[in-house]
Amino acid sequence: MRKKVAAGLVAASVLMVSGCAGSGDAASSSADFTTKPSGELRAWGFENADDVGQSRLDFVEEELGDVKVELDATAFDAQKFTTRLASGDVPDVVQMDRQYVTTYAAQGLIMPLDECFAAHDVSPRDHWYPAVVDDVTYDDAVWAVPQFYQPPAILLNKKVLDEAGVTADQIDTSKPDVLLAAIARMYQESGGVPTRLGFDPVATGQSGLWVLGMGGRLTDDKGAPTLDDPANTAGIEMLKKITDAQGGFAAVKSFTDSFDTFGDKNQFVAGQVGAQVNAQWYPNVLSPYVDQLDLEAVPFRNADGEPFAVASGTAFVVPMGAKNPAAACAWMIGLTSDDAWMAAGEARAQTRADEGGINTGLFTGSPEPDKAIRDKWVADSGNAGFDQVISTYYDVVEYGQSFGSSPAGQEIQSELNNAVTAALLGDKSPEDALADAQQAAMRAYEKATAG
Repeated sequence: MRKKVAAGLVAASVLMVSGCAGSGDAASSSADFTTKPSGELRAWGFENADDVGQSRLDFVEEELGDVKVELDATAFDAQKFTTRLASGDVPDVVQMDRQYVTTYAAQGLIMPLDECFAAHDVSPRDHWYPAVVDDVTYDDAVWAVPQFYQPPAILLNKKVLDEAGVTADQIDTSKPDVLLAAIARMYQESGGVPTRLGFDPVATGQSGLWVLGMGGRLTDDKGAPTLDDPANTAGIEMLKKITDAQGGFAAVKSFTDSFDTFGDKNQFVAGQVGAQVNAQWYPNVLSPYVDQLDLEAVPFRNADGEPFAVASGTAFVVPMGAKNPAAACAWMIGLTSDDAWMAAGEARAQTRADEGGINTGLFTGSPEPDKAIRDKWVADSGNAGFDQVISTYYDVVEYGQSFGSSPAGQEIQSELNNAVTAALLGDKSPEDALADAQQAAMRAYEKATAG
């Protein structure tokens, strides 16, 4: 029996499309999710489906035999989305990054899905991790069916640590003095140019992790940006200490940009890092090189010393004006059901059997499928260090926190990265950089909520 499934770029075109639209209950009355799904379903954004994606598509196709799916597998594009809606070319389902969802919810461009869940007797917070649901919750409604959650952790290159006499427990983001001392022992340079980083914090790619983990916040309870919150400086100040200890941000960024991240001479094989923040998918990239590496992992720790992670991933939405919302609802729920994820787990296990490599599991956004897939298909690899890496990611996933659901979600992330870059380069103080970022993000928020 299938288990119950739980659950921006703001351009002028968004405002044009949404001028008379609203959020909440008024929009929900425009769709009937209770009818038997049938007819044609137009879906967009499910691009480059791998074994995990294709197995789920096949599963739901069999489940919804009366629904004919027309799949546009091109990548989601924010400008194209609003243009399509303005022209009346409205898909029934769209897949997008979760940070876009609240933008479109605030503009009335997508439908709230609480009635969809109710029609199928599902409960979002009974199925997904709370942080994942928080990503797509706004104005007391859930606006999307989310999928995936790739938690970050810190990968350790044990060969480098051992050479420098550094232990895993010293790579502790809650103890800056201990961490900086370990970095200094591992860091190497030539003529002032880094040749090996003790620790790559991925300062701009993981800026939200650092700010939130060190006690900051990106939004308030209503989704308004809070980038100028004084608590946000702690994470940036720590990043500056880490990059300054390794030649400065410009030198660190130039060095990391040269990494062969997906190749045979990646930064771990080449000994270019002692430790690096990475999302859960990256160990899959490293698995072909496991015989050349000695890896372990430790959690990112918040200012209080507790493991900490942030949620991220994609989601499915139903645009306003969709012609077949009943089929859209059933299709989204089918794709993210426990049975669909188990089909995906089986497909991934078969891929690993055919192609070799280590099965690191699937991080679906839902705790029970995650556990079931791990229990059935994630076996000992014969490499204790790599198995410890896999276990670390499974351990940290429960500590996830949402970046914050905001109508200006994409702009907040973009402006935060701009602020971090300016502060780490020394062009602005952290306070000034965040103040400027707050002004830009607030302008985007006000535009998104003006209708």
